[in-house]
Amino acid sequence: MDTYIDLLKVLLPELLITYFDIAKHEISDDILHLHFEEKIAVPKEFCSRILISHGFHKEATIEDFPVRGKKVYLHIKRRRWLDKNTKEVVQRDWNLVAQGTRMTVEFAAFLKVLNNYQS
Repeated sequence: MDTYIDLLKVLLPELLITYFDIAKHEISDDILHLHFEEKIAVPKEFCSRILISHGFHKEATIEDFPVRGKKVYLHIKRRRWLDKNTKEVVQRDWNLVAQGTRMTVEFAAFLKVLNNYQS
């Protein structure tokens, strides 16, 4: 059991911890910045295709709940994939990921913001 990951799942949406890696963090006087990058694992819905990582979408910044008096900003970079055969650029279907789970209002808002950054 990884205590660090278990702790993050209590503080942040579990799917954020499941599908993203923490790239870095910054702490200033009253602000905590957490930078996440989507993991390089090919999405299940595209497992039959030959995909290569093709960079990231524009970073989304979401203000989260304060922690110990510090404002918290989540900086999230979603991955794009290139299909080697069709040259089509694809991305993970976040509606599919959330299917069958119970989402909190906070996580639903998180997904809504991510959906607005589908460039």
